[in-house]
Amino acid sequence: MMENSFSVMSQRLKSSIIRELLRDTGVVSLISFGGGAPDPETFDREALAEISKEVILKEYIFALQYGPTEGDPILKDEYIKVLKERNGIDNLKHENILITTGSQQALDLMGRIFLDTDSYVIVGHPVYLGAISAFRAYGPKFIPVEIEEDGFNVNQIEEEIKRLDQKGELKKLKFIYAVPNFDNPSGVTLSLEKRKALADLAIKYNTLIVEDDPYGELRYEGERISSIYKIAEGHNVVLLNTLSKVMSPGLRIGLIVGEPKLVSKTALAKQGVDLCTPGLTQRIAARYLQKGTIFERINETVKIYRSKKNKMLNALDKYVKINGAKWTKPDGGLFIWLELPKKFDTMEMFEEAKKAGVAYIPGAAFYVDDRKSSEMRLSFCLPSEDEIEEGIKRIGHLLDTYR
Repeated sequence: MMENSFSVMSQRLKSSIIRELLRDTGVVSLISFGGGAPDPETFDREALAEISKEVILKEYIFALQYGPTEGDPILKDEYIKVLKERNGIDNLKHENILITTGSQQALDLMGRIFLDTDSYVIVGHPVYLGAISAFRAYGPKFIPVEIEEDGFNVNQIEEEIKRLDQKGELKKLKFIYAVPNFDNPSGVTLSLEKRKALADLAIKYNTLIVEDDPYGELRYEGERISSIYKIAEGHNVVLLNTLSKVMSPGLRIGLIVGEPKLVSKTALAKQGVDLCTPGLTQRIAARYLQKGTIFERINETVKIYRSKKNKMLNALDKYVKINGAKWTKPDGGLFIWLELPKKFDTMEMFEEAKKAGVAYIPGAAFYVDDRKSSEMRLSFCLPSEDEIEEGIKRIGHLLDTYR
């Protein structure tokens, strides 16, 4: 095939740096803090197996057939209950919800319906790599803003919005992308005050917030904070959610919550992508939610992850003795963000880390520019507590050697 046969959009596509970096990390002796895969022991395997059999045998007409693009009506009913019970989001109807094939598809659909090559997107710095990969395919310009201890620098966001307004380009700002709960990669939580400020900015400048909340149920300390969607009563906010971290990523269930017009437009885009999310996995998820045991299960998952997080924090205190090193202490989620002095280059160190039997994700992967980074993302959800202790010990030795 001739190289010039590929579309402009296809030429923007890049392989996930995380998948490339972790391609050969399946070695038994290697301890990986790389991916964000849940601990398989948190999956309710027996219950899901029983439900799967029931669904296939008794609900095969729906489950094994093509389904509506918008999603399984029964799953929507259950999601509406969950969003009301857990998030206090009221008055949702089926027209407000689109079921997607995982939250990654939801991100791609946001790019598909909003972004052009002259568009702007405001993102945190650092920012979730999966979102950047999804949005970058559509060729927008990214406007990065600083992530502080309590989330976005909201003043900087307003300054950037005003700058666009002065240039007559405010309409080209398509949305602000936010992961308010236990941000990936930083682990930072956006404060209530900043959530309110962001909601106000969205109304004031008539722009959109894409609120991505895959980790909200995985809170280990502190009180739940209202979503931006709830604070804004759904105005100028679209909420993305998923069952991947609380039920199973293999089911590939995500959702988009927004105004009916937005959801309808997104459904049209989804028709051209995959017609519909698989009915089988949707119905299994719906029947599992109906059992009402998911939040008891999440409580047990939270205990497991809280213990692993504390193990990693204690190990960092014990083994990382570099002057100027610091790391986040997240209230939930799956990640700790380790910052080292500027003389360290965590991308350069990566191959040596693998030789030392440990893997992480270099910070450079989470920036929209081509900067070098002295940071790394550490995921504590998959390794055992013994592996966490040993893996951080190996990182400590690696840092001493590199220094």
